[in-house]
Amino acid sequence: MAKWQCQVCGYIYDPEDGDPDHGVNPGTPFEDLPVNWVCPSCGTSKDMYKKLA
Repeated sequence: MAKWQCQVCGYIYDPEDGDPDHGVNPGTPFEDLPVNWVCPSCGTSKDMYKKLA
């Protein structure tokens, strides 16, 4: 599963870790994050993320 980086603050969403503090279980692909999920670091929306190679 690909990692995604916030283009505002640089936070990297790693699907293997998920975002348990915000209700996202480990193993959740970025594409399956809830539509209202925001960056846990800066609060920006998913559309400000870029897929890492």
